[in-house]
Amino acid sequence: MTAARRRSETVARMRALARTAPAGRPATAGPAPVSVERCDICHTTVPDDHRHMLHLVERRIMCTCEACWALYSGNAEYRPTGMRTLWLDDLDCDDETWAAFGIPIGLAFFMRSTVTGGVVAFYPSPAGATESELTLEAWSALVDANPVLEQLETDSEALVANRMSHPAQYAILPIDQCYALVGLIKSRWEGISGGGAIEQAVPEFFASIRARATRAGAGRA
Repeated sequence: MTAARRRSETVARMRALARTAPAGRPATAGPAPVSVERCDICHTTVPDDHRHMLHLVERRIMCTCEACWALYSGNAEYRPTGMRTLWLDDLDCDDETWAAFGIPIGLAFFMRSTVTGGVVAFYPSPAGATESELTLEAWSALVDANPVLEQLETDSEALVANRMSHPAQYAILPIDQCYALVGLIKSRWEGISGGGAIEQAVPEFFASIRARATRAGAGRA
């Protein structure tokens, strides 16, 4: 199975989890409606294992058919999503380094952006992905301690950090999977604080990622 197909299947699983009714809610009578995926550019139907691209300015994941993926991959507005899934067992990020990012929760993903010319962090909220542009000093400190981040592909993949677990969990993922995590949490969010959304969704997501990821060291060889 190709990396692209594995990536698409993971995103499909995340969407399926997002559509799952919360515990305690009665099931709706009758057959479930059929969800039809369409290309966000030409609107033709696409299979479950379709490709994705990131709209750089809107920061939006685009579902694409094979023809549009091939046609628009070199377009200045779009970037094909990444291919790698790396689990980073030994990433070094102490409390002081994390505090310098100014992220209010212990869950975020970090992407190099051609639009901002720097690194942008995103963290989940009831409205979806909340964006926070990082200072060069804060990101440089993390990269200096973890040279694997020097190879992070601009706009197409991201470092995902889950510091709500013990120990903390880190991975490099295609950017569409990062947005799938945000969407999963948004779909389960309850009340002001989120209720059990994060506690339930995040462990499921990271367990899935860890089971199929390639393990990589974060430090210098």
